[in-house]
Amino acid sequence: MSKIKLHISRQMILRIILLAVMDMISILVVTVFAIYVRYDFSFKDLPEHFLKSTIWFIPINLVVTMISFVAWNLYTSVWRYASATELIKIIAAVTTATIGQVICKFIFKLPIPRSYPLIYLVALLAITSAIRFSYRALRILRAKRRVRESGKEPTRCMVIGAGSAGNEIIKEISTTQYLTMKVCCIIDDGQGCWGKKLRGVPIVGGRDVIVQAAAEYNIAEIIIAIPSAKPSEIKEIVNICKETGCKMRILPGMYQLINGEVDVDVSKLRDVQIEDLLGREPVSTNLDEIMGYVSGRVIMVTGGGGSIGSELCRQIAGHNPKQLIIVDIYENNAYDIQQELARKFPELNLVVLIASVRNTLRMDKIFEEYKPDIVYHAAAHKHVPLMEESPNEAIKNNVLGTLKVVKAADKWKVKKFVLISTDKAVNPTNVMGATKRICEMIVQTYNERSETEFVAVRFGNVLGSNGSVIPLFKKQIEAGGPVTVTHPDIIRYFMTIPEAVALVLQAGAYAKGGEIFVLDMGEPVKILDLAENLIKLSGLRVGDDIEIVFTGLRPGEKLFEEMLMDEEGLTETRNKRIHIGHPINFNEDEFLAQIENLKTFVEGEPDIEEVKKKIAEIVPTYKAAADDAKAK
Repeated sequence: MSKIKLHISRQMILRIILLAVMDMISILVVTVFAIYVRYDFSFKDLPEHFLKSTIWFIPINLVVTMISFVAWNLYTSVWRYASATELIKIIAAVTTATIGQVICKFIFKLPIPRSYPLIYLVALLAITSAIRFSYRALRILRAKRRVRESGKEPTRCMVIGAGSAGNEIIKEISTTQYLTMKVCCIIDDGQGCWGKKLRGVPIVGGRDVIVQAAAEYNIAEIIIAIPSAKPSEIKEIVNICKETGCKMRILPGMYQLINGEVDVDVSKLRDVQIEDLLGREPVSTNLDEIMGYVSGRVIMVTGGGGSIGSELCRQIAGHNPKQLIIVDIYENNAYDIQQELARKFPELNLVVLIASVRNTLRMDKIFEEYKPDIVYHAAAHKHVPLMEESPNEAIKNNVLGTLKVVKAADKWKVKKFVLISTDKAVNPTNVMGATKRICEMIVQTYNERSETEFVAVRFGNVLGSNGSVIPLFKKQIEAGGPVTVTHPDIIRYFMTIPEAVALVLQAGAYAKGGEIFVLDMGEPVKILDLAENLIKLSGLRVGDDIEIVFTGLRPGEKLFEEMLMDEEGLTETRNKRIHIGHPINFNEDEFLAQIENLKTFVEGEPDIEEVKKKIAEIVPTYKAAADDAKAK
């Protein structure tokens, strides 16, 4: 069993010694003071035998009291954050010490006036509390002085939530280094607390008065302190708050209660993000299932330096794989994730290889040398407009690259192969989506002919991924606008990167071969609403500060994306947010012949329209020629 070593600094030791010396002096002073008070503020009538016994007992009293103080952790508490909990400890320690003193005097048969213990207890409690809480008071006074000397007005804040988290946030803002902030009002939906005050701050009403209160109290920043709130509730609150033009921050996640203390820190607040406006529960993942099939296995991730691939690597690295192999053609991306994993998981058996999935011999050599048990295939060209202009490259990388990795997985007896697919593969209107649909068909075909379990995972747009709309909007807002939206009615399904990776990992656990896993991503989001919300979350006004410009649908772009084709049905899994789409039957021999023909065809570098026609022969649901009509 490992032992935790406590590193106590010299400064800390000096503080403990100083505090102990002050306590011993306090015990002596209180002993004399209690006698003085007992005999009507005079020593004239003090019996000599009582004075002698008191002096004789002082060393014993010091030992008993100091043991009590140590036992109740009065020398290990952080007094700059002293609160009611520390006060309770002081009361307990002083009471224990007083009772110990009475017991010892009874054992040694020393005389003691009946009122003496009570006077002693009250006096020692007062002076011990004053010593400890004065440190916190001095820090607050110094902080307030620094704020006054800086000449800056504190940021006026509104706190939403009058519960434990809100209480702790307000306490820390008013008593620590965060005095550059001032809480002016509190919002809470509990009508019973309206009109009352929390730590001197008025609770002015429910969420319906947020906008009014922000204007009335001249609020510059809003803090949402409801860590237990559901995503749908946070969405409603954020939607109201963004109309105020105030900066917003939020206390993330459900905190834990430990010994009755709420562990809340202002430094843990984060900016409100666009994810908070999705308004749905995050995808839950059974980590035990993931551990079961990842732990102790050799795992390969192609495209491991990309947004999805790198997050896959992070999650897998934390589940004790025997070896993690990252394959990527982009050396900068591969280097970044390599350094990150080496820092976070120093014991990880990590191999990072620069290679293209288009290189047959290179893929075969990698599989031969490392013999992976599980492969996550995330390498792909994914930018829709770019692939419309370079369809040959989309086929070479997405289709033929996938085919080569699939063949290598089959040849070297990989146990599971998970293809990262997209909702754009459903009734595709663009080259990227069509090539991904062909990849799904490759996986389905080889699943019937191989010992390897081949599956595909299909999901929508990923928030914050490279090339996604959110980073683009943020850059446009930082540049002062305009924010470009292709169409006012365009909608998309969105998920976070961790959610996407959770789905991929869970799919690997559920996979039996041939499935297309689909995530229930809740309601679709209008891109226009997304743009407006990002502008407002940045504290700016749509139209006044940042313009939104409509640029028209891009080639191959739909107004909406689909998760299933008409022929596919859904089967539930143990995770209610993950479903299985039934594979569509097709002539696999004819399909493989078409792929071989396609390989020869693109080597001749045909023109764009010819490539699209060839794709349509393989994917009947691909309607490139009807892009504009279909989108409208």
